[in-house]
Amino acid sequence: MNISYNWLKDYLNISQTPEEVAAALTSIGLETGGVEEVQTIKGGLEGLVIGKVLTCIDHPNSDHLHITTVDLGNGEPVQIVCGAPNVAAGQHVVVATLGTVLYSGDETFTIKKSKIRGEESFGMICAEDEIGIGDSHDGIIVLPDTVAPGTLAKDYYNVKSDYVLEVDITPNRVDAASHYGVARDLAAYLKQNGYDAVLRRPSVEAFAVDDKEGKAISVSVENTEACPRYCGITIRDVKVTESPEWLQQRLLAIGLRPINNVVDITNFLLHETGQPLHCFDLNHIEGGKVIVKTLPEGTKFVTLDGVERSLSDRDLMICNEKEGMCIAGVFGGLKSGVTEQTTDVFLESAYFSPMWVRKTARRHGLNTDSSFRFERGADPNNLIYVLKRAALLVKELAGGKITGEIVDVYPNKIDNFRVELSYDRLNSLVGKVIPQDMVKSILSSLEIEILDEKDGVLTLSVPTYRVDVQRDVDVIEDILRIYGYNNVEFTDSVHSNLSYKTMTDENHRLYNLIAEQLTGCGFNEIMNNSLTKSAYYTSLTTYPEKNCVPLLNPLSNDLNVMRQTLLFGGLESLAYNINRRRPDLKFYEFGNCYNYDADADTSKNVLASYSEAQHLGLWITGNRVSGSWAHPDEKSSVFELKGYVENIFARLGVDMKKLQFSQISDDIFDVALVYTMRNGGKILAKFGLVSKKILKSFDIETGVSYAEMNWTLLVKEAVKNKVTFSEISKFPPVKRDLALLVDTSVQFAEIEKVAYDTERRLLKDVYLFDVYEGKNLESGKKSYAVSFILQDETKTLNDKQIESIMNRIIANLQQKLNAKLR
Repeated sequence: MNISYNWLKDYLNISQTPEEVAAALTSIGLETGGVEEVQTIKGGLEGLVIGKVLTCIDHPNSDHLHITTVDLGNGEPVQIVCGAPNVAAGQHVVVATLGTVLYSGDETFTIKKSKIRGEESFGMICAEDEIGIGDSHDGIIVLPDTVAPGTLAKDYYNVKSDYVLEVDITPNRVDAASHYGVARDLAAYLKQNGYDAVLRRPSVEAFAVDDKEGKAISVSVENTEACPRYCGITIRDVKVTESPEWLQQRLLAIGLRPINNVVDITNFLLHETGQPLHCFDLNHIEGGKVIVKTLPEGTKFVTLDGVERSLSDRDLMICNEKEGMCIAGVFGGLKSGVTEQTTDVFLESAYFSPMWVRKTARRHGLNTDSSFRFERGADPNNLIYVLKRAALLVKELAGGKITGEIVDVYPNKIDNFRVELSYDRLNSLVGKVIPQDMVKSILSSLEIEILDEKDGVLTLSVPTYRVDVQRDVDVIEDILRIYGYNNVEFTDSVHSNLSYKTMTDENHRLYNLIAEQLTGCGFNEIMNNSLTKSAYYTSLTTYPEKNCVPLLNPLSNDLNVMRQTLLFGGLESLAYNINRRRPDLKFYEFGNCYNYDADADTSKNVLASYSEAQHLGLWITGNRVSGSWAHPDEKSSVFELKGYVENIFARLGVDMKKLQFSQISDDIFDVALVYTMRNGGKILAKFGLVSKKILKSFDIETGVSYAEMNWTLLVKEAVKNKVTFSEISKFPPVKRDLALLVDTSVQFAEIEKVAYDTERRLLKDVYLFDVYEGKNLESGKKSYAVSFILQDETKTLNDKQIESIMNRIIANLQQKLNAKLR
């Protein structure tokens, strides 16, 4: 936000330089990114002087150039070659001397000594457009004879310099989104630092209704939720024309283009007070009545920029009796604006719900000075003051008479915020004892009223313009920023236990451990937004839309819920890279996922319906090996992903024997494997091939393998792992292989489970080394080749023991899985 230094001085007696003001504002939380000097005319007309043309003769080598001698007031006339058709002896003109820099838009031109058609020229006689005071290029500027040669052009044209401070307003500080708001904050700082700062608020005591019996516009507010307060006043017989120089200079200094006196007044007051205003042409208020309401879904409305927009039934509109005139708090309509033909106006000063304005502005992709302030929270109790000030300025600059009383629709008054502040809590949070007299002085300078003081606790009344100060910690922050963060000294001692390790520390350690492992395996880490669009979850059963955590005030429809899974963000990243010819990808992401359960018992905990867990996602697509001279191209597969998942389990020390596996197929995966805990059934991880339907919705044509692990549960399991040492057994393991004929529906995980259930002590490992389906096998059958590793840590196994164990395993496989030995 641009703040004019000269404009700021209208409200506060400032002796500090612009740079000192910028430093002071930064120290109190209004960070100032830069200070730039500006002039009412670009370049400030530096190097330009008034000269008198003494002689003017035709150029001997040109039919349109002239050779002149010009008196610049320093006693030595200079020769200047000029091509203007209206140049003549005796004229008083504007001359750009040698070294002068002239501006044309963003380009510059420096005046140098030159030869034109063989004749020397020591400057340039200027036209209006060449020095930025007009658009004419018909000829040079001819001034009255009364202007003495040698007069500086900047003095003749009354060029003024100003400094623009670029103040970065944080979303919570809408109270400082105006010149008066910044001056108010700066005054508090100056007072606490020993300066005699006097804050001046323009008076509106001269306001009076000229025609109390005259016909005024009436107002009806049908939606008081979206518009808690609406004020307006009617002014007739105004003359819309160009604004006076002082008003134009104020607006130009902060980068605004003057339009006409009435519109400029509304823009001026927006940047003076922070309260947006809107001015309607009375001729377009059909029926003489303003109605604040919503219009039916799909209603067409043409805004001031000439764009036809389709309205939502949640867009608040300012209407007349026939149609909408303005999108409330966001943008005006094409027909309702003030033009030079306007004679009667209706001034609006209103308070609109921040939530309604924010949603409407995002819905239509509009970001205006008005919506910027309304969606952060304007001051509902400042409307009448601003309206009176606007009416007085309109009368001063455009004439007219105020007709009828001010209309003020305010059914439910918004009171100041009441906050209780304890000195003990203040000193505890600040880390220093601030004298009570200083605390009271700071509160007073911030216009926070002390209603009561009892037992070290202050009862405060916070003005409604400070929408961000509604808790004691907010007041403490305000006190501290005025007191000065640098005034809180560090102590000489630090009280801490550096050996204490929390679950957060362990989580961070394991995060780095696995991140390094995955990076070493060729993965790239990605980070996606926790906010996503609910459309991803429409019609899903695995992640139903009803389980999404919605945002109350979403920035857009694409960011309106919290994610339930990492999958969709990763697919967006895959699609982005694939579309840029990077098809071979391996990604991983650590991120939180969120869930809402409407059936949860909230009697003891109101937040029981909401849950949050950290997840780890892995994505693989494209080729595992590509373009290698030593290896043929090889596609990535889900089995490769399985290896990465189980390697993570191994690195974290998760006991695979505590897990059970099952195959699933749902609306996320075409086929997938799920790892669950045997002792609780909680899902630790799932991985598989992403559904083709989902991939198609992201325009991904190649297959994607995806794994998602509950990192929160993984960390809990990992911290239980105790690393112990055991000597390598002196007794040899025994390996036995079986070729099993099973139904095609039987998974290896089922064979593994039966084997471990049969022999828990001596069976050390079971692994699959071959799968066969095809001819010479019965229809609906497949063959698994499985190895079983047996070992006794205390003695060598004999054939009888081995045979007994294998027979029991075979018998159970036959009984439970209908397996046959080949």
